[in-house]
Amino acid sequence: MASTVILLAVFMTNLDLWIVNVALPAMGSSFASSSGRAATLGSLSWVLNAYAIVLAALLVVAGRMGDRIGQRPVFLAGVSVFTLASLACAVAPDLGTLVAARALQAAGAAAQLPTSLALLLASVPAEHRTRATRNWAAVGGLAAAAGPVAGGLLVQVDWRWVFVINVPLGIATVVAGLRVLPSTTRREQGRLPDLMGALLITLAIAALSGGLVQAPDWGWLDARSVTLFALALVSAAVFVRRSLQHAHPLFELPLLRLPQFGAASAGTFVFGVAFAIMLLSNVLWCQEIWHWSALRTGVAMVPGPALVPVVTLLTARAAQRLGHGPLVTTGGLLFAAGMLWRTCFASLKADYWLDLLPSQVLGGVGVGLTLGTLVAAGVGSLPGHRAATGSALVNSVRQISATVGVALLVAIVGTHVGPAQRQDFRAAWLVAAALSVAAAVVGVRITRTAARTREAAASAPAPVASLTDPHRTA
Repeated sequence: MASTVILLAVFMTNLDLWIVNVALPAMGSSFASSSGRAATLGSLSWVLNAYAIVLAALLVVAGRMGDRIGQRPVFLAGVSVFTLASLACAVAPDLGTLVAARALQAAGAAAQLPTSLALLLASVPAEHRTRATRNWAAVGGLAAAAGPVAGGLLVQVDWRWVFVINVPLGIATVVAGLRVLPSTTRREQGRLPDLMGALLITLAIAALSGGLVQAPDWGWLDARSVTLFALALVSAAVFVRRSLQHAHPLFELPLLRLPQFGAASAGTFVFGVAFAIMLLSNVLWCQEIWHWSALRTGVAMVPGPALVPVVTLLTARAAQRLGHGPLVTTGGLLFAAGMLWRTCFASLKADYWLDLLPSQVLGGVGVGLTLGTLVAAGVGSLPGHRAATGSALVNSVRQISATVGVALLVAIVGTHVGPAQRQDFRAAWLVAAALSVAAAVVGVRITRTAARTREAAASAPAPVASLTDPHRTA
C-alpha cells in the first residue's frame, strides 16, 4: 500500500510536466478573452519556466531537509503544497497569479521528488528494492506517454482541469500516506545547503530567461534587455564563486571537474535544451499552425514519449556491453535527424504521416537512448558517497536546460505565433538539431574517457604482498 501511495504521487508530479505543455495555447486564449488583449507566447512561457526554475533551485535543499527532518514529513508536506498550489492554478484569475501558483507548485514538487525514492526503498524488503527502483523510474515514462492525451482530454472541458485533477489525487495521497508511509530516521544534523546560493541561481536563470523572452520585442540592445543579461551574468558569477567557497554549497561544482561527470552534465544540458525546443514547438505548431485541437495534438504526440521507456528498457544490456558513450552518440544523432526531418518536411498544410510522425519516432528513440544514459554515465562515474549529490546536480541541470530551451524557442519564434513564423520554427529546429549533434559529440568524449580509465586501470601495478603478510603465498 505504501508503494502505491508513493508511486501515485510521483506519477502526479511527472504528469504535470507534460499536460501543461499541451494546455498552454488554451491558457493564452482564455486570458486573452478575459483581458481583451492576447496573451503572448513570451508571457505564457513563464507558466513553464517558473516551475522549472524553482524546481531546479530547491531540489537539493529539499532533499537535504528530508535527510535532516525525515523523509516522511517532507514528502507529505511537499504533496500538500503541490495540491494546494494546483488548486490555486485552477482558480487563477490572471496570468500573473497562475505563474506565482506554478512557482509554489514547484516548491511542493521539490520536496516530494527527492524523498519519494528514499521512502519507497524503506517501504519494501531489501530483496525487492531493485524492482522498486525500476518501478519508480518507469512511472516517469508512463506519465510521459499518458500526459499529452490526458492534457488534450482535460482541455476539451477547460484548461483549468489540468490542475483540478491534481487536487483529489493529492488529497488521497496525503490521507493514505499519513496511515501507511513508514517513518524514516534522520540521517544528518548538519547545516542546510547555501540558501543564498539557491536565491542567486534562481535570479540568474530568471534574468536570462526574461532577457531571451523579451529581447525580440524590446530589442537586443535595449537598455532593459542588456540589464537582464547583465544581471544574469553577475548573479551566475557570484553563485559560482560562492559555491566554490561555501562550506555547504547548493551544488558541489568541483564534481564537474571529473572528466566523465563533467562531460555527461554538459551533454545533459545541451540535449535538454534541444528537447524543450522540440516539445513546445510541436505543441505550438499543431495548435497554432495546423489549428488542431488540444486532444488531437495530444494523441499525435503520443508515439515519441511512449517510445522512450521502451527504448530505455531494450537497450539496458547494450549499455552494459558497449558502454554509455555509443548510446549517447547514436541517440543524439537520431534526435538531430528528427529535427532535420521537420525542417525539411514541415508544411502549413497538416500532414501527420509525412511530417510529424517520423520526427516523433526518431526523436523518441533518440531521447530513450540519450537522456537516461547521460544521467547514468555521470552519476555512475562518481564515488559512492557522492552519488546522491551528483544526482541532485544532474536533475537541477535538466530543469535549467528546460527553462533555457523554452526561452530560446520564444526568442527565435517570437511572442506571437502564426503561419508567418514558419521559417522561424525551422530555425528553432535547426538549433535543436545542432545541440543534439553537440550531445552526440559528448557521447564520443564519454567513450574516450571510459577507454582511458580502463587503460589506466589495466596498466596500474598490482598491489605487492608484504613479506610479513601471513596470507602471502609462495
